[in-house]
Amino acid sequence: MNIACLDLEGVLLPEIWQEVAKVTNIDELKLTTRDIQDYDELMQYRLNLLKKHNLSLLDIQKVIQTLEPLQGAEAFLSWLTSQTQVIILSDTFIEFVQPLLPKLNNPTIFCHNLEVNKANQITGYKLRLPNHKQKAVEAFHSLNFTTIATGDSFNDTNMLQSAHFGIFFCPSQKTINAFPSIPIAHNYDELKQAFATQLALQNTSSI
Repeated sequence: MNIACLDLEGVLLPEIWQEVAKVTNIDELKLTTRDIQDYDELMQYRLNLLKKHNLSLLDIQKVIQTLEPLQGAEAFLSWLTSQTQVIILSDTFIEFVQPLLPKLNNPTIFCHNLEVNKANQITGYKLRLPNHKQKAVEAFHSLNFTTIATGDSFNDTNMLQSAHFGIFFCPSQKTINAFPSIPIAHNYDELKQAFATQLALQNTSSI
């Protein structure tokens, strides 16, 4: 049995924080795990910026509601779900992405939660588990699934390296340089071909 594990932002959706940065003109919010590898350090940096600029969860959700999947993402995901089981493993928050999931035909997603006070200010966050992407892949292995995974950034590398086959999707040059052994897809056609090849190999080996 195969299961495909996909990152969300940068693979199927735009980077949410970068879109918020564009609308609010707060350039510091453009930083992602491509720039700051330590997730907690990055999130504390973001939360301090939100407090400094008095941005609430509602302000961010208004931006998120205007977003659309990356061009070609919906078609790719539709094809992939016709070939195998798919789960989204993301370091985003359900409060951010829930309005966007219908645009991707409501895939199953494992992600985190925000802590929000009565004034609708984001005060913190609660991880599902530290390093939950890798741990999810390892759990699928214990259930005898063969995993094929894709992501775009540093916070995906443990997942990609733990999967039976992992592939970067449009990573930054910094990420490529740090992990030269992980193969790369530069567009959805290449990503589809990579998944098709691996699925065919796995199906052949199971006969």
